[in-house]
Amino acid sequence: MNIKKHRSILSILGASAVSAALCLSLSACGDSSSSSSSSDSSTSSNSSSSSTEKLGKLSGVTATGTPGKKLDVKIDKPLTIKTNSYAVLQKGHGTAVKSGQRVCLQAVVYNARTAEQLVSTWEDNTPDCSLTLDSTISSSYLKIFEGAAMNTTIAFGMPADTSSSSSSSSSSSDSTSSSDAYVYVETLVSATTDPTRAKGEAVTDIPSELPKVTLGKNGKPSLDMNGYKATKKLVAQTLIKGTGAKVTKTSNLRVHYTGWLTTGKQFDSSWTDGTPLDVSLASGVIKGWTQGLAGQTVGSQVLLIIPPSLGYGSTAQGSIPKNSTLVFVVDILAAY
Repeated sequence: MNIKKHRSILSILGASAVSAALCLSLSACGDSSSSSSSSDSSTSSNSSSSSTEKLGKLSGVTATGTPGKKLDVKIDKPLTIKTNSYAVLQKGHGTAVKSGQRVCLQAVVYNARTAEQLVSTWEDNTPDCSLTLDSTISSSYLKIFEGAAMNTTIAFGMPADTSSSSSSSSSSSDSTSSSDAYVYVETLVSATTDPTRAKGEAVTDIPSELPKVTLGKNGKPSLDMNGYKATKKLVAQTLIKGTGAKVTKTSNLRVHYTGWLTTGKQFDSSWTDGTPLDVSLASGVIKGWTQGLAGQTVGSQVLLIIPPSLGYGSTAQGSIPKNSTLVFVVDILAAY
């Protein structure tokens, strides 16, 4: 069924059906907000999951068909879903997925009570590529994906929310209720390795009055404010021009970043523990990030100078005083 016809189901499953499949089924996901929306957050946002859930078998779900294609899934209805349950419906072929890689998944979401298909990425060929096989997901679920061959199909169960009413909510479609359980059927269709720093051509015509950025051997930036006088305008200066896809205002990005006040004081950095951050430009970041990074390309490094009106305005945020102009150096590692 067309996802647009089931828009109400998204309020039950989460921000998007596929993202919910990853975050709710895998039990741990990286925070989608960065220091651009919450200061001094890189440690908490990037903290790894030490969870070692005991995984159970998801019974009552089978599939037939060609590996790498949308399978014919059969669900014994009504299906009772237990927490942390999964089943490998079909083993794939080809290259095995490695730790640290970003994987793209074609996904279908089914109602476990009715066996009705609710959402599918197959028809429009829009796989979800938000999952990176690193410490941002539960270690128990990480083991399921690592070493899996391409085109493997895995089903995950999401139990009903027993705290919700069993009657259909006013925002739900006729086929769903707030207490329904769901089955996510996900097929590995590709895997790539994100770079660890901006890769591209250094820009040479940078205005001399801007702050000066120097890079360490690993790519970590340092900043010299160079006597820069902040204005009320947003500055988005490309320092390294990448050759990847163009970023839009609704892109989800994996980034490395460091943020400073105009005094030169650093207030946050993903480089502290070496773990990049996943952010959504559509939500969870300040306007300066959305406006300054849209139009850039993957692989680029960007200097952002963000006035208070596009930052936190008159509200203090942790170590960031109110009415602060913020300076960021952002490496755009991936867009998905």
